[in-house]
Amino acid sequence: MTAPLVAVLDYGIGNLSSAQKALVRVGADARLTRDAGLVVDADGVVLPGVGAFGACMDALRGAGLESVVHAAVESSRPFLGICVGMQMLFDGSDEDPSHSGLGLIPGRVTAIPDTVRRPQMQWNELCVRAADSLFAGLPATPWVYFVHSYAARPADPSVVVATCDYGSELTAVVRRGNVVATQFHPEKSATDGLAILGNFVNSCRSTR
Repeated sequence: MTAPLVAVLDYGIGNLSSAQKALVRVGADARLTRDAGLVVDADGVVLPGVGAFGACMDALRGAGLESVVHAAVESSRPFLGICVGMQMLFDGSDEDPSHSGLGLIPGRVTAIPDTVRRPQMQWNELCVRAADSLFAGLPATPWVYFVHSYAARPADPSVVVATCDYGSELTAVVRRGNVVATQFHPEKSATDGLAILGNFVNSCRSTR
């Protein structure tokens, strides 16, 4: 079986190759790229992200990839956002109000409660609230690894697929059509994380 081609968007911020290597491990022909032509040819697209919201948005736009993201989403191919890559899909973030987000999922990113240590840098269990192909074959409460101080607040609660408990109920996974995104790092989440990435890769196979 031919491995599905997955484009991992490379906009020069942080260790974006860790997601690419994990996708290869679960069966994808995953390539770190900023080549718009390769993204068009890909069966699925991944937007990873680490660091600060504003810096990531500046880097994505500086790399000429904002329109590439919108085109990929509009093509109805599977699209996965990871960590800050998830936050970038929203309208904006209180971390840097001067920067707009991609506006692909209505809502805003806000700080997690100051009653708990920030960032949340730990393993935490997911409360899966809606059936989703991303969790096929996984335990009822998968354990995954988070590193974040901000969390998304979608305008439409129905897009929330999973949450975690950290000072309050935080959005951990969202789904809007072909777009799915995780606040945690599946590539750093051991067996459950690799299974989640494997399920995403399987969804990319169905686009052929």
